[in-house]
Amino acid sequence: MNDEMLDPEIAALLKRGADGLVCAVAQQHGSGEVLMVGWMDDEALRRTLTTRRATYFSRSRQEYWVKGETSGHAQHVREVRLDCDGDTVLLVVDQVGAACHTGDRTCFDARVLLAEDA
Repeated sequence: MNDEMLDPEIAALLKRGADGLVCAVAQQHGSGEVLMVGWMDDEALRRTLTTRRATYFSRSRQEYWVKGETSGHAQHVREVRLDCDGDTVLLVVDQVGAACHTGDRTCFDARVLLAEDA
């Protein structure tokens, strides 16, 4: 893979939003636990594939960030998959520490009650 750009064959499979981003879902290897959702552009995906460290693009800060670079709560990437539409990336990771910025293991701890649960 070229060190300067995403492999053209992979890039051709992606369906990016108007902002050039695709949704990236991080899932714990082995358990299948959904940890968090982030955003990637071609460069973030290239960095992730090259380093095997989850790299995302911050929409609010308009910059790249490597999961765990400051917190130590790293995501070591074991697999990268694309969904059938090419608009979502699945990162199968070994999560070190909390995945959520709140300090929780996963960003999906809050349960929404359905009508029949109430």
